[in-house]
Amino acid sequence: MPELSQETERRGAALPFGLAEVTGPSMVPTLYHGDRLVVQYGARVRPGDVVVLRHPFQQDLLVVKRATERRDGGWWVLGDNAYAGGDSTDYGTVPQELILGKVRFRYRPLPSGQRSPLAVVRWVLSAARPVFTDRSASRRLRAR
Repeated sequence: MPELSQETERRGAALPFGLAEVTGPSMVPTLYHGDRLVVQYGARVRPGDVVVLRHPFQQDLLVVKRATERRDGGWWVLGDNAYAGGDSTDYGTVPQELILGKVRFRYRPLPSGQRSPLAVVRWVLSAARPVFTDRSASRRLRAR
């Protein structure tokens, strides 16, 4: 199940940040289909962080998940939407070398056709938000 657009490849070691686009429902309610992400490549990952990683079985496929727990062999990653699947419950732990980066911000593009001043103001106030570590979610999700 794809989670990020394929154009999200790291552009080189010189740039520590990159952009990504979310596809799919596995991180709802934190991230929605169409959200854009600012990813910090090579950032230190802690339990509860939202990360971008290569799928363990299809390494040309990039996904976004929450790193919930460090285990032998790598990270246990889960989607915030328990019904979407496509996480460590399907493929086990993800080796550290497949974790590309940590999501720092998300922003939503301005919907087409919504150019009224009120719509633009509402978009400006809600479009960009930091993506925080959710330690309570990581503890709660360990049991799954």
